[in-house]
Amino acid sequence: MVLIITSISGLISILVAIYLFFYIVRQERGTKKMIEISEAIKEGAHAYLKRQNKTLAIFVLIMAILLGVLLDFEVALAYIFGTICTAIASFFGMAAAINANVRTTQAAKKGLDDAFKVAFYGGAITGLSIVGMALLGISILYSIFGPERLDIILGFSFGASALALFAKAGGGVYTKTADIGADLVGKVELGIPEDDPRNPAVIADNVGDNVGDVAGMGADLIDSYIACMIAAMILGRALGINFILLPLLIGAVGIFSSLIGMFFVKTKKQNPGRALNKGTFSTCFFFAILTFFLIYFLGFGNVGLKIFFAILSGLIAGIIIGITTNYFTSIDKKPVLKTAEAAKTGAAINILSGFSYGLISVLPPVIGICTAILISFHLVGIYGISISAVGMLSIVGMIISADAYGPIVDNAKGIAEQSGLGEKVIKITDRLDAAGNTSKAITKGFAIGAAALTVLSLFAAYSELIGIESLDLMKPDVMVGVFIGAITPPFLSALLILAVQRNAGRMITEVRRQFKEIPGLMKGKTKPDYAKCVDIATKGALKELILPCLLTIIFPLAVGFLLGKHALGGFLGGSIFTGIIFALLMANAGGAWDNAKKYIEKGNLGGKGSEVHKAAMIGDLVGDPFKDTAGPTINTLITVMSLVATIFAPLIIKYALF
Repeated sequence: MVLIITSISGLISILVAIYLFFYIVRQERGTKKMIEISEAIKEGAHAYLKRQNKTLAIFVLIMAILLGVLLDFEVALAYIFGTICTAIASFFGMAAAINANVRTTQAAKKGLDDAFKVAFYGGAITGLSIVGMALLGISILYSIFGPERLDIILGFSFGASALALFAKAGGGVYTKTADIGADLVGKVELGIPEDDPRNPAVIADNVGDNVGDVAGMGADLIDSYIACMIAAMILGRALGINFILLPLLIGAVGIFSSLIGMFFVKTKKQNPGRALNKGTFSTCFFFAILTFFLIYFLGFGNVGLKIFFAILSGLIAGIIIGITTNYFTSIDKKPVLKTAEAAKTGAAINILSGFSYGLISVLPPVIGICTAILISFHLVGIYGISISAVGMLSIVGMIISADAYGPIVDNAKGIAEQSGLGEKVIKITDRLDAAGNTSKAITKGFAIGAAALTVLSLFAAYSELIGIESLDLMKPDVMVGVFIGAITPPFLSALLILAVQRNAGRMITEVRRQFKEIPGLMKGKTKPDYAKCVDIATKGALKELILPCLLTIIFPLAVGFLLGKHALGGFLGGSIFTGIIFALLMANAGGAWDNAKKYIEKGNLGGKGSEVHKAAMIGDLVGDPFKDTAGPTINTLITVMSLVATIFAPLIIKYALF
């Protein structure tokens, strides 16, 4: 009965997403010029995903063979199933986004309310399809293999994480390659507008919003969603069947809460950001009520209330992270205003200000996460930590919807400017975009917090499977494991930032070449070669992501087999601690630099083209790979490392040298 309910919930989520997709494609696309730009973005996004999936297919095949030979054939099949489910959901969500962008621009001609509706529904397709596919996939596998073979469902999670790692790392390198190339040459060197059609990198920049912030972030959150559910199911196995099934039912409640919350997302000529926040808080409210009744009717007895408060602690931690991120990255709050003001004395002081506020921003989320851990553990033990992670991530349908809204309105604004539409339309898309920047920043913070609780759940699941009750820091193997784990997230982050640097260098060279060699380009008499820039971003991103992705799998296996299970436990602990801190720092510092620049572009402190603006632009360019490449990718890196350790635990016990 439970599996029927969860499967139907997943199907309902997918069907609503399909209904919204057909609603979107029925809307008008606008002028011939608008359609031409939209088709160029669509072509570039599809070209990137096609190449990414070809690269991923080779990786998936090799990994599936290894899993089948070393562990279990059924685990290998579940791994492949996980990659397929995530790929389908991500592709469907991105298809919705690249169909919604031009229709949002066209709807902006009628007014803010119409444009917002199209953009939000476009984002909701991503959120609902991803959550629905995840819950349906887990329910199907559990109905086939049952509680005795949760290791097979762990393979499903590993498959989802593998695709998420490729999507987030590759999408992050792609989007920042194009963004830096377009901004540094176009805005800084030549002084032309951000989405000027003369800029050869402008289409690649618009494509990057979709492959990085829609497909990438969607894959990132579905990865955490699946992983935390399966970790809770593994830990619940020792407590009884109801504890195994509870995460699935909470996921179903989260879907219905998100659907209810979406009814509250209406602008009515108000601030779009306020409408998105209203939807999120409404979802949290209904989720809390429905979860309380769910646990009450399941008959958990005295422990039921403890489970409810453990779930609530995770949900509140997520809200705290969202509020903190909003404060440190919003265009009208002190950190961003002070960072913008610092640009008056040059780029160096602007960078120092944003970096410092990024460091400060780590404290409240960490306190929120620690509080959730302490409360949930004292209420229900180690299972409480995992169920609090499920509580936080169960509203992910609404969270992803608000996140995917961001790149849609960003593209809509670009299409409006490139098509030469009137000031009224551009102003409306600007308002939508401002709310989208904040919603994207909040989602990044939420994703990082969710990853923190998820990997702690996976760490507990690893300890359960491998038989570790405690880790002694006085033992050299554990200490070595902690040190190696602690350096891994910053090391892999450095590789990703260097990847952006190298690929952006290629893009900058190409953009400069076109402005120099194509006659009449600067005067707008000739079209640039957009396809060449899209090709540079695509090839470079796929080339650069291979090493970080491989090292994410190699590091935990090397520590486990060479130093033993206790060292690997220390490794996971070290990677969790530094991973969360670095992810929060980079995401929030990058958001502060970005909105400091946007604050100046609104006409403050000298406005566009001023020396203050140029200084803030440098800060923003430094922050781009921070907030959109390295920072968000750390979530997936630490999740994948935890999954690798947990899946290969039986082999590590058997073949470890120490």
